[in-house]
Amino acid sequence: MESNGGESAAGDVLLLRELESLKDSKRDIEARISVIEAQLKQIQSKSKTNKEEDESSAAAVSVNGGHGLTPDNIYRYSRQLLLPSFGVQGQSNLIKSSILVIGAGGLGSPALLYLAACGVGRLGMVDHDVVELNNLHRQIIHGEAYIGRSKVESAAATCRSINSTIEIVEHKEAIRTSNALEIVSKYDIVIDATDNAPSRYLISDCCVLLGKPLVSGAALGLEGQLAVYNYNGGPCYRCLFPTPPPTTACQRCSDSGVLGVVPGVIGCLQALEAIKLASLVGEPLSGRMLLFDALSARIRIVKIRGRSLQCEACGENPMTREQFQQFDYEKFTQSPLTVAPLKLKLLTPDSRISSREYYEVIKKGSPHVLIDVRPSHHYKIISLPKSINIPLASLESRLPEVTSELKSVQESNGTVNGSDAGLYVVCRRGNDSQRAVQLLHKLGFTSAMDIVGGLEAWARDVDQKFPTY
Repeated sequence: MESNGGESAAGDVLLLRELESLKDSKRDIEARISVIEAQLKQIQSKSKTNKEEDESSAAAVSVNGGHGLTPDNIYRYSRQLLLPSFGVQGQSNLIKSSILVIGAGGLGSPALLYLAACGVGRLGMVDHDVVELNNLHRQIIHGEAYIGRSKVESAAATCRSINSTIEIVEHKEAIRTSNALEIVSKYDIVIDATDNAPSRYLISDCCVLLGKPLVSGAALGLEGQLAVYNYNGGPCYRCLFPTPPPTTACQRCSDSGVLGVVPGVIGCLQALEAIKLASLVGEPLSGRMLLFDALSARIRIVKIRGRSLQCEACGENPMTREQFQQFDYEKFTQSPLTVAPLKLKLLTPDSRISSREYYEVIKKGSPHVLIDVRPSHHYKIISLPKSINIPLASLESRLPEVTSELKSVQESNGTVNGSDAGLYVVCRRGNDSQRAVQLLHKLGFTSAMDIVGGLEAWARDVDQKFPTY
């Protein structure tokens, strides 16, 4: 009996060992099964993805005929695709292109809006300025909500709201020799939408160095012009204008004014020329210049001279990058890159008084004559009470009026002679008034005084409710 009990115990041990061995094998098999299942899932997933991609590619080829336009592109740009002269190839070229607009003001606003809307692949914008209320009548890309904020930020937001599928690059800085080459090199085509002479030469020279076509526009008053430079062997801006125009001819909108729609027309045409260059469609305005007269509703196209071998930028001895980066464009054009108003200092301090000091003259009731030497259409906008408008251009011929006014003030105040009445001169910003005082001193009116800073200083320092323009 003892022997049978020992055999039974030994058998139990063997069975337990076998059971543990089977359990271990089971765990190994289950682990192996999990590995194999995971591998199968991965293979199946990859196969499904490849199949979907193949089907997608096949569908894309079937839908767009191999031109690369997505269904969204086709629907968004369908009205352009329907044009036989533009079509899918023009749109495809446009989507692959990059265009830089320098200036987000009156010209840049419509150009940016239409370039964004029509589907330029990458759209860059350069401007260092902020939005002001007096911009909005012509700079239609900006709204009142962005007053005081960056123009580039405002323009980018508007363009993205029109077309979220394109890439928009913001350059919140002024274009200068120190950054121009780096910025411009990243784009295929450049639009010059600036409003000053040094920027025009700088941008053109930079485009020549980098081999970029330039769409250049200008608008002032009721006139505008447009041309394409440095394209297909054509001239550059410096070829046409090797010598800068005199500073008196380089007026800005802030000085001479502009009807808002005029830069709108030119800016739209700039966008059109850039689209033609990018899409390889049509005949760009190279070797020709478009001249627009808003009052007569006339557009003329004139032929311009070809590339000059003597041109300092693109001639036989072209400008180098080092020369470009060291070139002083402000000195060359005798005008500033910035839009800050000119502040002349032509008179000694004893021939000038501040707007606050002139206000004290009024408060005391001191007898005097105030001559406003702005043009008559400026005077009609706003003027100081009891001032007399004698524009600077006609001051010398109207000196008898000055003498008569001084005499009248003298008599009404019981003074002995005209010298007892003060003579003050004002203008918009205090520049023409200094020129007028210089002339008056030369012609014998030695007591004439300039009001420093003109009406802008009056609005800033004396009467904050006085309108500025």
